[in-house]
Amino acid sequence: MLFHVRMNVNLPPAMPPAQAEELKKTERELAQSLQRSGQWRHLWRIAGQYANVSIFDVPSVDELHALLTSLPLFPYMQIEIMPLCRHPSSVRDGDA
Repeated sequence: MLFHVRMNVNLPPAMPPAQAEELKKTERELAQSLQRSGQWRHLWRIAGQYANVSIFDVPSVDELHALLTSLPLFPYMQIEIMPLCRHPSSVRDGDA
């Protein structure tokens, strides 16, 4: 099942820089691992914002929830999720 996910990150201004850098490093490592596994299919930065738009490919909403809540930056995120399905006019067979 495909999901369009927008994540806005809002780290507290008072967070110590070393703590923020460690969270970002751990987040990057997990995100790259999930991309290699195919669960995090696409990841794009939104220019000028600490935010991204991603496509996840997981079997269920419950698995997406578990994946998102496992992200180190999750406590500092505002997340919007849109489930996706194949459009009947799509010419791309791999979009399902």
